[in-house]
Amino acid sequence: MDLQDLLPADIDWWQLLLALLVALATWIISRFARRGTTALLRRAPGISAAVGTAIAQFVGYAILLLGFGIALAMLGANVQPLLAIVVILGVVAILVLRGVADNFAAGVLLQARQTVRIGDEIVVEALDSVIAGTVTELNARAVILHTVDGRTLHIPNARLLSDPVVNDSTRGARRSEVEVRVRRDGTTGIDGVLAPLVDAARTAEGVHRHEGVRALVVGVSGDRLIARLQFWHHPLHGALVSAAVVVAVFDTLGALGTTGTVTSVPAPPPLVPSDAV
Repeated sequence: MDLQDLLPADIDWWQLLLALLVALATWIISRFARRGTTALLRRAPGISAAVGTAIAQFVGYAILLLGFGIALAMLGANVQPLLAIVVILGVVAILVLRGVADNFAAGVLLQARQTVRIGDEIVVEALDSVIAGTVTELNARAVILHTVDGRTLHIPNARLLSDPVVNDSTRGARRSEVEVRVRRDGTTGIDGVLAPLVDAARTAEGVHRHEGVRALVVGVSGDRLIARLQFWHHPLHGALVSAAVVVAVFDTLGALGTTGTVTSVPAPPPLVPSDAV
């Protein structure tokens, strides 16, 4: 396509001057619009610097494209071929960058709503399993997680917006539990067995004091007791606090002169023989 096909043969000097002024004004407006958009998005809660810069650049380019089209039209140019090229490029860009655009829009919504924030511990379904990790970065394409075993996970923003996400850090505390299986004699009641165990869990390092420790009895037999001790702690310290509670409760069992099992992972139910018919 030749430029002579777009521009008419007779162009007055005032038309050329006016078109140049429009192009210059468009360039100035685009720069101010980019800066204004960046400053406005900085005040918006949850919008990261990377996302704000991308939106500001898009606004600036859109104004430049509109202004240059107006300048060409003032020169009497035939802009239909240019419009056709722009439409074709736009369709190709939409088809090619559809996933990128979805992730970009989802990233804006995630950061504006503050569904997840940097430092939050979230649980997502990935790699055919449930993975927990700490959010270390929010960008225009993905949410980056660091797991406790040293892996780095990139979750696309669109998937994080459409799939269920468990945020363990929203309330500022998280509840965990350990299971206790203890042997008891017939002279000691259930409360007498659980009270020292609850006190031991309460004094473990990392356990919150104001929520309290709760004991739930899940099984009782003639000489055995199965209970779960529920306690609250910092949302990022679940494994460490659970380990401290397991050790404290087990030491208490030894001090009481009884035997038992303490685990942070609930064990399967014991095998009970069926009654004879």
